[in-house]
Amino acid sequence: MAKKRDRRVAPSSNRGKYRVESSDQSSDPKLTITLVLSFCVAAAAAVLAYRIKYAHPITNRAQSYVHQRGLVKIDVNYQEILTASTPLENVKVSENTTGRHYKYPVLAYITPWNSKGYDMAKRFNSKFTHLSPVWYDLKSQGTGLILEGRHNADMGWISELRMAGDAWILPRVVLEAFPAELLTTKKRRSKAITLLVSECKEMGYDGVVLESWSRWAAYRILHDPSMRNLALQFIKELGDALHAVSLERNDKQRLQLVYVIGPPHSEKLQEHDFGPKDLRSLGDAVDGFSLMMYDFSGPQNPGPNAPLKWIHSTLQLLLGTDKNSALAHKIFLGINFYGNDFALSGGPGGGAITGRDYLSLLEKHRPALRWEKKSAEHLFFYSDDEYNNHAVFYPSLMSISMRLEEAHKWGCGISIWEIGQGLDYFFDLL
Repeated sequence: MAKKRDRRVAPSSNRGKYRVESSDQSSDPKLTITLVLSFCVAAAAAVLAYRIKYAHPITNRAQSYVHQRGLVKIDVNYQEILTASTPLENVKVSENTTGRHYKYPVLAYITPWNSKGYDMAKRFNSKFTHLSPVWYDLKSQGTGLILEGRHNADMGWISELRMAGDAWILPRVVLEAFPAELLTTKKRRSKAITLLVSECKEMGYDGVVLESWSRWAAYRILHDPSMRNLALQFIKELGDALHAVSLERNDKQRLQLVYVIGPPHSEKLQEHDFGPKDLRSLGDAVDGFSLMMYDFSGPQNPGPNAPLKWIHSTLQLLLGTDKNSALAHKIFLGINFYGNDFALSGGPGGGAITGRDYLSLLEKHRPALRWEKKSAEHLFFYSDDEYNNHAVFYPSLMSISMRLEEAHKWGCGISIWEIGQGLDYFFDLL
């Protein structure tokens, strides 16, 4: 089970919901879906710049192995998934690890607690433009700051990546330092920036992925206009400091900053939400925004991981109706490679599952997979050994393909959480 995956977005009772309920244990559970949310291409110059910057051979997705095999479809069955996941089929998928089918940036997260991600990053290196190992935390320590996580850094792995491809290595840093102390003290802000820039230079990184907005929201500092301005100013200062440093392996490129943002927690933008004004404010200082479009549902409200209409409405909220927004190419739309196994009876429960867990469930229960049209996700039901009913939502080739199409319409990149949790043939879509 993927229990160590940090939960990205807390479910909210104010959000539109897709609820999954079991009618009774003696009959097939039924799905009740309620949608409450009502809620292209980037500017030509931006597209051209990205094509030059991320110069990989781009081929039509219809030429991918999984498309040629006819596996990207709604009416998929468990046997096809199990067969496509055999070692023989995985070898065939691996025959094309260099060509890219998605022309905009692809950022992939890798976690220390799921070692498969390290192998996938090497195997499919050329599919990615950015790789972000989840290694660092910036914390308060007494009256100072400390950057923890260097012990996680695997320099041998990075060396292998450098030899295999040209993906940028940007470790994720969670900013855990007390926000009020950090943001209101110029000396501490400068210290935090120095720690991050120095680590990049010493370790040969290409920049950082910074996560702080959700923590700042939890401390309620974003409700205060003056504190919010200080928060935005800190991100700008960090971006400027990183951009002032040339890469060790290419002096024509600068250190990069990707900033993690979450979707609104309700139909109406709340004070603590990251909104279009914040996006425009940081547009020049930030090279990419990793938008966490997953964890829509949870054990208390079982349902899909990321309804497609929710994704569309969030992008529309951030970018407006103009799909030629100059900022669109800086959005890295989050796509989950994990799923959820929710308990529908016997009390709420369940949690995240990896591809390995998913295949085990398919092999054991041989379920009938269902396509939920409104969320554009596959799911199935089963009863466990104690006769408790479960609903399992896990990505499929079709659900991922539709999310890639949505991102492509807006001219957005994508960010994957996280590549050690998916099935190997997912990568053939990228």
